[in-house]
Amino acid sequence: MAKRLFDLRNVPDDEADEVRALLTAHALDWYETSPGPWGISAAGLWLRDNDDYPRARHLLDEYQQQRREQAQAAGDQTSFQDLLRQRPWFVLSRLAAILALIVLTLVLPWLLLR
Repeated sequence: MAKRLFDLRNVPDDEADEVRALLTAHALDWYETSPGPWGISAAGLWLRDNDDYPRARHLLDEYQQQRREQAQAAGDQTSFQDLLRQRPWFVLSRLAAILALIVLTLVLPWLLLR
């Protein structure tokens, strides 16, 4: 029975290509599903044989650890404080919208039930 190994939603193309190449290089029998015509379902990489899952998961975990270390060394990570310094109006407008939704969620039922 097939087992889902890797979700392709919001994955950069270069990472997806590297994962496909990794699975192929280690002779794992895999296939890919598309997100569908309306993009409702998530695309993913699946293993055909359940018995290959532990080995594939180990390979994928090692790959992701290496990718994480490369991203940290390159300084590709943007923190909340960096984003606030670079785009203050963007961040503050989003925070205001979140706060407004929280207030509406808490106050509106109270007002409607009076």
